[in-house]
Amino acid sequence: MNFQKVDFLISAAAPKDFPKERLPEIAFAGKSNVGKSSVINRILQRKNFARVGDKPGKTIHVNYFTVDSKCYFVDLPGYGFAKVSEKEKARWGKLMEDYFAAGRIDLGVLIVDYRHPPTNNDITMADWFIQSGCPFVVVANKMDKLKKSELEPNLKTIREDLALPESVPVIPFSAEKGNGRDDLVRLILAAAGE
Repeated sequence: MNFQKVDFLISAAAPKDFPKERLPEIAFAGKSNVGKSSVINRILQRKNFARVGDKPGKTIHVNYFTVDSKCYFVDLPGYGFAKVSEKEKARWGKLMEDYFAAGRIDLGVLIVDYRHPPTNNDITMADWFIQSGCPFVVVANKMDKLKKSELEPNLKTIREDLALPESVPVIPFSAEKGNGRDDLVRLILAAAGE
């Protein structure tokens, strides 16, 4: 799969906007300042394909990108830090519930901050993936900001706090340096049938 061949498809504000053409869907979720756009850019090996915002919470719809006409990368709305109204947060929540209920996800990519224990929102999102039954992976981003001695204990905390089944991989990742990209790409290719 050519990760350089990527196009923005649609920004879905409601289930009726989800693409009719069925391709494998790789869904990216994470809190607003976890570096979701940076992880997507690292996978695609593009500097600014997914917008990196200076204000958290830029993604307010379910954004679809077509990768090499073989799969969709789905950028889900960030959660947690965005300074928006309760009404808007409720709209996001409903949109996310509808997306998960649609059963479209072939691989979920939950991005958490390697430096800190998972937030309540991270735990809720992991639970959504577990309850939906879709395969998913946890990407522990920002590993380049940790000391060597923190790597193993922090990984253990992430796995325990998210109550992850053994089958769910946790990939130490650095969007900045590229660590973990190959492992994540392998899982994406498998989910896309490549």
